[in-house]
Amino acid sequence: MSHAALIPSLLFLIAPAPPAVQRGEPFAVEVVDAETGRGVPMVELRTVHNLRYDTDSAGLAAIDAPELMGQEVYFHVSSHGYEYPADGFGYRGVRLRVEPGGAARLELPRVNVAERLYRVTGGGIYADTVRLGREAPIEEPLMAGKVFGQDSVFTVPYRGKLWWFWGDTSRPAYPLGNFHMSGATSGLPSEGGLDPGIGIDLDYFVDENGFSREMARMPGDGPTWLSGFVVLPDAEGSDRLYAGYAKIKPPLETYERGLCVFDDEAGRFERVDAFPGLDTLHPDGHAFRVGDEPWVYFATPYPLVRVPADPGAMADPSRYQAFTCLESDGDGPRVERDAGGRPVYRWRDGATALGPKRQAELIEAGTLGEGEGLLNLRDIETGEPVFAHAGTVNRNEHRGRWVMITTQLFGSSSLGEVWYAEADSPLGPWAFARKVVTHDDYSFYNPKHHHLFDADGGRRIYFEGTYTHTFSGTRTPTPRYDYNQIMYRLDLDDPRLNLPVAVYRMGDARLRPGPDGRPAEQSIAFFALDREAEGTVPIAERLVGDQGMIRIGGPDDPEPIFHALPADLADPPPGTAPLFEYRHDSGHVHYATEGDEPGEGYRRVGGPICRVWRRPGPERQPLFP
Repeated sequence: MSHAALIPSLLFLIAPAPPAVQRGEPFAVEVVDAETGRGVPMVELRTVHNLRYDTDSAGLAAIDAPELMGQEVYFHVSSHGYEYPADGFGYRGVRLRVEPGGAARLELPRVNVAERLYRVTGGGIYADTVRLGREAPIEEPLMAGKVFGQDSVFTVPYRGKLWWFWGDTSRPAYPLGNFHMSGATSGLPSEGGLDPGIGIDLDYFVDENGFSREMARMPGDGPTWLSGFVVLPDAEGSDRLYAGYAKIKPPLETYERGLCVFDDEAGRFERVDAFPGLDTLHPDGHAFRVGDEPWVYFATPYPLVRVPADPGAMADPSRYQAFTCLESDGDGPRVERDAGGRPVYRWRDGATALGPKRQAELIEAGTLGEGEGLLNLRDIETGEPVFAHAGTVNRNEHRGRWVMITTQLFGSSSLGEVWYAEADSPLGPWAFARKVVTHDDYSFYNPKHHHLFDADGGRRIYFEGTYTHTFSGTRTPTPRYDYNQIMYRLDLDDPRLNLPVAVYRMGDARLRPGPDGRPAEQSIAFFALDREAEGTVPIAERLVGDQGMIRIGGPDDPEPIFHALPADLADPPPGTAPLFEYRHDSGHVHYATEGDEPGEGYRRVGGPICRVWRRPGPERQPLFP
């Protein structure tokens, strides 16, 4: 053997041994909300070499890559609606000493108004918690019903429990799953169920393989989607669960609608009847009742469709009503107007619902004038319109108003922005909204406010939605979280949710936020705040005869009737205007914003009192017609 042949062998013998891989427990990173101290789900921790970890629903990430152990490791920290502080180079992250069994805690400032709580559905909800040997708060922390993903949630209290329904559902065993609605139940919090601040214990309806089974296969090809769930008594007085159904063909086109009812013995929905055509009014969105009224309303999110609260009526499309100013004259819909030329809004049998898109088209065509439409939701920050896409409307006792949770079309992310608004009736006036959840190039659609979870007298509300990359354009779906439901909590006493409310004219002599009782309609003067806010001034009233005279309140004045902005504000927000006093020759006093002056015989007295928000819609607002 030559000396040359021996060299590789000698080199092999003297080469250093490979480094020993450190074995042991993962390194735990806990990311908490800097404001509340609660773990933040869905926070991405990314190394310099692009190894990614996403925190679970407890805000935990189990770091177990062997090359990281014993090293100083920099993690980029990012999360939708949260923002870690930047260093001098603009990097947002932290350097940690990663050791087996070690731990670190990061406080993450929140940008969102709403607080992200946990993922409701899918696999590995508390995967890192389990991996780290810690206790999870729900019974099935890794997977319930063999569900990996679920689309669009609906809930309804029925037979002593809260019933949950979802659309298309994915599973571990194959890319195609259940396309005919999935279902589960959970305990009602009022009946001893798990506190929704902690989590949801879902008990799925499953097939022989343990996978979330079909709940509503209606005849015909393609998936079955349900919505508009409502419980009504049948002819014998027994409660039955009803829903509207839609049959879908590619590429997401509805070809049939109808009504179905849950068969309690069979444990699935059965068709009651198919509706003629696709243009008829039908159960859709989220159903609710208004007190003891004999109607079921459907929020999509505006509740502009209703039907008598009777199973027979629900099965008859001619019994549905839409709240609209459009009437048919044989040549198609036209705007009905009163003697003064104002649009006449009322409930109409079998009419076409007038949603945001149709209203915008009518305004663009000149059929409706600016300010004549009822749907005027706008961003409180910019004054720009917010085109509400889907969501819920529910009564909130803490605010004494109806609150809307909705997503936005044409927002900064595709169906990824969630907004909060409130109004004095289900019909409005829906005027000013605050963005409470934002996403960076990701969708979060079909949000649902769980009004049965309202806590602290309604001060804290819970809502969830479908987090998915499907319509967003992103090419990097979030592992485990994508195509699943995520729960948020909103504190309605957050100062950012102090939104302008309608100030009504009471008999044309006094001004008050909130209507007097439940009138069919009321005259709106302008919008203002019903609570004090930083930089606002209190507006008090002094009675002179039956006339309410307003002024900036002082220490000796009674409780303010509303709060407004100072008249001399240097940089007033969009949509605001000075409020003036106008006096008639008869002595009658009228308060109005600049540009909304009263008629002949009035003259303006003095300078502006304060600044308020202009009324974006019609003066006469339908409330409880």
